[in-house]
Amino acid sequence: MDETQIKEYLSNNDHEFRKLAEEHKSFERRLQELHQKPHRNENDQFEETILKKKKLAIKDQMQLIISRYQTEHTTR
Repeated sequence: MDETQIKEYLSNNDHEFRKLAEEHKSFERRLQELHQKPHRNENDQFEETILKKKKLAIKDQMQLIISRYQTEHTTR
């Protein structure tokens, strides 16, 4: 299985991974909203920074789950 297939499998079968993926998408949507604003203030810029950090942390958690899945299923 390649990584795309693993992500698909985990999205359908792993509650934690699915929750993280949904959160990641939610943060991405909010970032897009912020980028579409014609005039962004300091609060918007601060929110953008926080969202990017949270999004990255979630991506790291998702990658750990993917790695764990790959390890468990290649050593069998």
